[in-house]
Amino acid sequence: MRRFALFALLALAGTTPVLAETVASVESPGKILRVDLDVTEGRLSYRISRLGETVIAPSHMGFLLRGAGKLERNLALASSSTRSQDDTWEQPWGESRFVRDHYDELRTRFTETIEPKRSIDVVFRVFDDGVGFRYEFPDQPQLHDVIIDDELTEFDVASPATAWWIPAGEWNRYEYLYNKTPLAEVGQAHTPMTIKTRDGLYIAFHEAALVDYSSMWLRRVEGQRLRAQLAPASEGWKVHRTAPFNTPWRTLQIADTAGGLYESNLILNLNEPNKLGDVSWFKPSKFVGVWWSLHLDQQTWATGPKHGATTATTKRYIDFAAKHGFRGVLVEGWNPGWDGNWFGNGWNFDFTRATPDFDIEQLAAYAKSKGVHLIGHHETGCAVSHYESQLDAAFALDQRLGIDAVKTGYVCDAGQIERQDVPNGPVVREWHDGQWMARHHLKVVQAAAAHHIVIDTHEPIKDTGLRRTYPNWVAREGARGMEYNAWGNPPNPPEHEANLVFTRMLAGPMDFTPGVLSLKGRNGQPIQSTIAKQLALYVVLYSPIQMAADLPENYEKHMDAFQFIEDVPVDWSQTRVLDGEIGDYVTIARKDRNGEGWYLGSVTDENGRVLSVPLSFLDPGRTYVAQIYRDGDGAHWKTAPFAFARETKRVTSADTLTLRLAPGGGEAIRFMPVGR
Repeated sequence: MRRFALFALLALAGTTPVLAETVASVESPGKILRVDLDVTEGRLSYRISRLGETVIAPSHMGFLLRGAGKLERNLALASSSTRSQDDTWEQPWGESRFVRDHYDELRTRFTETIEPKRSIDVVFRVFDDGVGFRYEFPDQPQLHDVIIDDELTEFDVASPATAWWIPAGEWNRYEYLYNKTPLAEVGQAHTPMTIKTRDGLYIAFHEAALVDYSSMWLRRVEGQRLRAQLAPASEGWKVHRTAPFNTPWRTLQIADTAGGLYESNLILNLNEPNKLGDVSWFKPSKFVGVWWSLHLDQQTWATGPKHGATTATTKRYIDFAAKHGFRGVLVEGWNPGWDGNWFGNGWNFDFTRATPDFDIEQLAAYAKSKGVHLIGHHETGCAVSHYESQLDAAFALDQRLGIDAVKTGYVCDAGQIERQDVPNGPVVREWHDGQWMARHHLKVVQAAAAHHIVIDTHEPIKDTGLRRTYPNWVAREGARGMEYNAWGNPPNPPEHEANLVFTRMLAGPMDFTPGVLSLKGRNGQPIQSTIAKQLALYVVLYSPIQMAADLPENYEKHMDAFQFIEDVPVDWSQTRVLDGEIGDYVTIARKDRNGEGWYLGSVTDENGRVLSVPLSFLDPGRTYVAQIYRDGDGAHWKTAPFAFARETKRVTSADTLTLRLAPGGGEAIRFMPVGR
């Protein structure tokens, strides 16, 4: 009996749960969010609650290091401190002029209780609308050269949820249609990834301040528990750094509404302030160019009878830009390297001279005489180190010619770029969002800034708010853009833009290239949109440089609608998301930073909608003329996409407008004050 009792006691002891010790905590300024750090048998985890309800269940933290084992066990709290911050800073350009940065910070140091007794700092910043945390590797003799094989950060979502996500680690970078699935069915996803819990809470997972580190993908490991999966390097590791250094911030934006996610400034606030100083040399603006004709296959990047980048064609676009008030003209295919098999093979590109049929000196002077600027284009065709070798000379040429904006491109096979560390050396392939490419993109932005040039990156590394630190990084692609409506199979569906607002657009500005009023792609492929929706996209999808993507002759056929594209600004003092649901619809109002007018854009998916919009965002006591560009009677993206109406009415902030959005449709409104 004694032996049986002993065995029973031992068995009972083996099933007794190990209790976690909460070693540090911090709340948001408004006591909405709370973060607790726990240590369980030397293993560190965090958890997040909102108004007393668990949002993120205990989630482990740590690293798997090459040659140094794991840095996740045998940890004890060595020190902790808290501080608060509440200030406001001004964006040189953006969705809003002023940004409030209000958080409480918890800074902790954890040290191993056994040899080699390494230390790591964990810092949490808790806002009322989200949480950011990062690891900081201090300089220490026992961990100076750091090779990270895996980051073990987890996000264990407590409530059953639906997720909107695109796959990560695949050949087409970020250019996928969004999946809508239960969170428990997510595979490996790019961020931002957005979820809605069964309780109606919205959460977006992303990262901020991605500098000299590998991008974080999210891999579901079981149930609703996600783990960081870093994009790998060609050497096999994920990150190689020398201490001291910080990881990017791991971010969770948390809101009661989908619009609350978009209005959050958490990503920007977790980035360092402007390092460039006065950037008034950048003028947010709109542009035109040959881009759409290339995707229609009416013209070519390569030289020959259909070459788009000719002196005569470019002059025609300069004249059109000058006539209609556009500052820029983008010309792709202007330089040698496009002939032959350039796709994923850009080793012959030259960024310092033009093709014989493109007189760049004459065109720069002609554009200047018309008050227009050429926009440069640097397509690497995957040969990224080849591009780096020409950076300074290329930007010096641009600066001399008055080219103050450059669109870069990274069209590659299998989603991986090529680098060659020494001339005639071996060619190495890197993921487009690994550590090497994070370094590369920042190198380009810094080199451009030295010549007062802004960068618009296509096939980019994802946006993580670095536009605050380097305000010349003004836009990126990083999602399925308008070109998929030219030749995509399938093209972008009507829900696409309403997905983008609450997923990709949470990262930052996107060069979507809207405004195709012909509503036709290659070989007449229909674009799943109405005319009015194309106009609304200029308000809904933010970028400080917006293209009027269609051909000039198509705009001349739709001058009534084109008026909105001429008038709409690209720089804002305020932004309000008035209503919206992920993938269904969204209505956004923005105020012109350089005037008193407000602009509204509303888009829907394949379902028509009647939306009631209070105009309380308008200045009280003031009357406005609302210039309304809407879907006409019977409009439908399938059967009547060109049904369009334009009307005006007087309104005040006390009024409410009713928007009638056709299936696949939208509405754009310009509110111009007429007095108080």
